[in-house]
Amino acid sequence: MLTPSQLFPFYPDLEQKNFETHLAMVHSRFSTNTFPSWDRAQPNRYMCHNGEINTLKGNVNLISARQGVAQSDLFQEKLKDLFPIAEPDSSDSGNFDNILEFLMLTGRTLQESIMMMIPEAWQSNEIMNKDKRAFYEYSSSLMEPWDGPASIVFTDGKYIGAVLDRNGLRPSRYYVTKDNKVIMASEVGVLPVDPSNVLMKGRLQPGKMFLIDFEEGRMVPDEEIKEKIYKANSYRKWTKEQIVALEEITDKKASKPKLTDDLISRMQAFGYTVETMQFMLLPIVRELRDPLGSMGNDAALACLSDKPRLIFDYFKQLFAQVTNPAIDSIREEVIMSLECLIGPEGNLLSQLPENAHRLRVKNPIISDNELASIQNLNSHGWKTKTIDITYPKGSTDKKDMLSALDRICKESEKAIEQGFSFIILSDKKLGPENIALSSLLACSTVHHHLIKREKRTRIGIVIETGEAREVHHHCLLIGYGADAINPYLAFESLWQARQDGLLDQISFDEMVKAYKKGVAKGILKVMAKMGISTLQSYKGAQIFEAVGLADEIIKKCFPGTASRVQGVNFDILVNEVRRRHELGYPKDNPNNVEVLPNPGDFHWRHGGDSHMWDPETISDLQLAARNNNEDSYWKFANYAKTKRLKTVP
Repeated sequence: MLTPSQLFPFYPDLEQKNFETHLAMVHSRFSTNTFPSWDRAQPNRYMCHNGEINTLKGNVNLISARQGVAQSDLFQEKLKDLFPIAEPDSSDSGNFDNILEFLMLTGRTLQESIMMMIPEAWQSNEIMNKDKRAFYEYSSSLMEPWDGPASIVFTDGKYIGAVLDRNGLRPSRYYVTKDNKVIMASEVGVLPVDPSNVLMKGRLQPGKMFLIDFEEGRMVPDEEIKEKIYKANSYRKWTKEQIVALEEITDKKASKPKLTDDLISRMQAFGYTVETMQFMLLPIVRELRDPLGSMGNDAALACLSDKPRLIFDYFKQLFAQVTNPAIDSIREEVIMSLECLIGPEGNLLSQLPENAHRLRVKNPIISDNELASIQNLNSHGWKTKTIDITYPKGSTDKKDMLSALDRICKESEKAIEQGFSFIILSDKKLGPENIALSSLLACSTVHHHLIKREKRTRIGIVIETGEAREVHHHCLLIGYGADAINPYLAFESLWQARQDGLLDQISFDEMVKAYKKGVAKGILKVMAKMGISTLQSYKGAQIFEAVGLADEIIKKCFPGTASRVQGVNFDILVNEVRRRHELGYPKDNPNNVEVLPNPGDFHWRHGGDSHMWDPETISDLQLAARNNNEDSYWKFANYAKTKRLKTVP
């Protein structure tokens, strides 16, 4: 809250010649993502920070949920006096400081706590020391990284140090002088230094730790710091014995789906169209990547559309802006990872082998066989419960949808009390008499319900859905708490397309692998746009904003999500779900839907969804331009402004 020139008059003791200190930690920057206030002024208790923690919402939500399983031999019953650990209204730096302090108070060293919160890029580093890698993997079973561009300086009085994020997206440089002074800052030249007095100078490297030990009076090398920590316990043995890889318990023979007569009906009920297959699903398998389109989207926003839209369409991805650099997910692939440990977490405050007892998933998109392996788990001390997320067709009131959501939340919480390790939220019971709740609605509601009850970290959430098929859908589900997703209808639809000659004659297993690989690339690209490197950090981080959803939906299902434009409430949502279900299962003949519709989501079609550019607007604009016809121009302008309002300013 002060400019540098105001600091000394405000603290007159700093001007006293007899005032000496062995360290000084100064933060002189402006607030970029919170409103500046005295309680957010830096340095904090243990650190100061230049950058953004992009995964803050997920970090804060999960640390709150971990309070429910936290136990401390040191604090015992008084541990609750330290809660809440995180302050929701604090800044990203303030919350980072809170968690850092909590880890130190409960027995971890400053250096180990920093290594847990800002780990190196270890997943794809094949030359990393195996014991160090095991420490990072063990730590990942207890806490996700705090990800984003960051240069963090920390001290407890005995040590002072600094660390960069795993990408090195913030600068930090240091000088060591001949009179035993160390000056480290984000820029060179913060203090005048005689070049002849410089003994050594350098810069921090991504993921590496800079540390000074005042008791020993020396700079401690990064490898020495970390070797002491990763050799303190048998992390390599613990992870090898405790972590179970999904591929190790999955049947290697991929069973082909049984193509049923109601495939088109189910596709319609979940909002599939001809364009879904043509522009979204088939290119993923053919090209092994998220399909690309030209710039500009003239289709109506979901809240202004004439057609019933999926709730996924009401969300827009956030992306890195101004001081927040993005990542190149292709060229910087080595620092990115989709690997996650899922299932019940251990006690964050203990160092026990069983804390690492979790299921390793290398891709959040799982095949039918992988889902079956989780579904039939009855070993390793784990078991799974499937929860139906459909409700009776006769229920047409919003109370019925809300009752279904409440039922799912209660069943999920009860599953935890009954000792289940995983729940599968499934819409497979969709049919003529059953309407499916949106998988996103169910997933996010359960995720936040369990966070409020401090039980989220005690169970893994797997989604079995016919609704999700696009990269955007999968990103939303993961961003709102899903641990793994089985898009079974996408697999069935693609296999039918292969049978119809729309895909090469590849096996079902090859087709599933191609889809998973294409979606994985798309998820990495979306994460990279926000400067996030690991799926574990992206999970639950809610890097989205809603456009056109009413507060009653946001508060119930998506708390913490910005929705600056009101609109669709539960009454409208229930109606849209019912309309979409009737497309697949018409009242007059529910078993006779032969073809998918083509509503023109991407290209204008007569009778389809409206677009900013249609034959009339294009014709009038061309006449105005070619013939210099003012009347045609004003006809175009008036038509575009008053007849086709499809977006918001």
